Amino acid sequence: MSGVVLTGHGGPECLEWRDDLPMPVPGPGDVLIRVGAAGVNNTDINTRVGWYSKSNTGKDDAGWTGDALSLPRIQGIDVCGRIVAVGDGVDPARIGERVLVEPCIWEANGQPLASPWFLGSECDGGFAEYTRIAARHAHRVDSVLSDVELASFPCSYSTAENMLTRANVRSDDTILVTGASGGVGSATVQLAKARGARVIAVTSAAKQEQLIELGADVTVERDADLIDELGVNSVDIVVDLVAGPAWPSLLELLRPRGRYAVSGAIAGPMVELDVRTLYLKDLSFFGCTMLDAGVFSRLIKRIESGQIRPLVAATYPLSKIGAAQAAFQAKTHVGKIVLHVAEGRPQE
Repeated sequence: MSGVVLTGHGGPECLEWRDDLPMPVPGPGDVLIRVGAAGVNNTDINTRVGWYSKSNTGKDDAGWTGDALSLPRIQGIDVCGRIVAVGDGVDPARIGERVLVEPCIWEANGQPLASPWFLGSECDGGFAEYTRIAARHAHRVDSVLSDVELASFPCSYSTAENMLTRANVRSDDTILVTGASGGVGSATVQLAKARGARVIAVTSAAKQEQLIELGADVTVERDADLIDELGVNSVDIVVDLVAGPAWPSLLELLRPRGRYAVSGAIAGPMVELDVRTLYLKDLSFFGCTMLDAGVFSRLIKRIESGQIRPLVAATYPLSKIGAAQAAFQAKTHVGKIVLHVAEGRPQE
């Protein structure tokens, strides 16, 4: 089969188009999916460059689990496609189903996993014509949306749904979302509004109007002094995707017994914490990567009911993945950039 493989850690030159990739074969409990579309994601770029590594090598612990990545690897954590074959123990009636693939994997090779794998990191993902996954992680979706639109949902929206679930967001809460124009941020805005919460979105001046249209009640420029703009003890929950030097002010914004949920650090992972703020305000911290049970199924229901809508900023063929990731990293868009996989071959 054809697809793109990651051959090492570094720049886009580490992504290689191949026409001789082995066709995956579904084992017991598996389904084989013909991929229609796959989203561009911080996760895949971070894995490519070795950002998750905490060592000096940048590669020996570059997987999500803290282990070395097995290379070459087919990346792609955001997958929409159709089941074309099933392994032993899977109902053949599932052949033909359109599915979204849960990005956090708890079963592989017919066996439960002690700790999760992540699609496109510890196992192959969606940047190829076909991918194999445990049937339990392929969720049927009944929707009029296109494969490209559906592929904008899995990782970003399940991450957002998971953070809001962990932080127990309620209709009477005020929630601050940093990095609100990105895939996870814009998903958080929509999902928090679906819960009836009041949403304050931190974004650039150029993207404020789009965030208001998406449902944000208030927008604040990302370079503004948040304390001056909003005041101390002004929000119940912070959903943070940025971290970086301004991080201490986020805790000052939180009311006593406030909740802080994080799943990103695009402005820098190292922050300074005054522990007194943490305990004197009785704050709760939630680090969010592994999805809680039921999060992805709940997301599917929200998609099918129309509670949330796709936000596709641009599309590229799979063969142009380098250009797509460069556009993603430029951060001039709102929402998601998605790759056509089924029709994504290089032009002759």
